[in-house]
Amino acid sequence: MISPKAFIFDLDGVLTDTARYHFMAWKELADELGMRFDEKDNERLKGVSRLRSFEIILEINGLENRYSTEEKNRIANLKNERYVKLIERITPADLLPGIPDFLADAKSRGLLLAVASASRNANRVLQLLQIVDVFDYVSDANFIKNTKPDPEVFLDCAKNLGVAPKDCVGFEDAQAGIEAIHAAGMFSVGINVEVTSLAPDYALKSTRGLNVDKVLNAGAESASRAFSRRQPS
Repeated sequence: MISPKAFIFDLDGVLTDTARYHFMAWKELADELGMRFDEKDNERLKGVSRLRSFEIILEINGLENRYSTEEKNRIANLKNERYVKLIERITPADLLPGIPDFLADAKSRGLLLAVASASRNANRVLQLLQIVDVFDYVSDANFIKNTKPDPEVFLDCAKNLGVAPKDCVGFEDAQAGIEAIHAAGMFSVGINVEVTSLAPDYALKSTRGLNVDKVLNAGAESASRAFSRRQPS
């Protein structure tokens, strides 16, 4: 990848931070069900589906076999109903630092932009942030079967943008998302990722450090190193 054609963004933790609303909804349910759940536990839910999130909460409490699949889905959907009410508080002020300028710069250069989210509510959040029209495509749990670290959501974005995966840059804040980007064959930008396996190709502490030129240069340098390794000695 010398000159990428598309930027693909995770939503939560990259464009905005709705983690507190997820936490509030899960915490309320966990308390009602008599289960332990705190903010540290909530970190494990980043980038995964709501059903898998509830399964993780059950694992934390040693209750993996307590509920049937039907009951787990019912409780996960109840959490979503509460979350949907909470996110109505979101405004453009909830965009993370540096994101508006970064998106505007990328758009002005002709880069295609997409969102690859594990949330079924991605479009609503983008509407509340007033940036839904910035993106050329939005993929979320309504369109995919397999959640991150499976690469399906990123590959779905690339397909619908009409761009080869190798010409895409993925932006993530979670380890599962970085693994998904790598599995898709894309260059990865990590935002404050707690690395437990694969590291991002380009790592930043926060969205304040996002700069289009720096991302493009990092991608070009990575491609150059990969090309050099393929050359015979």
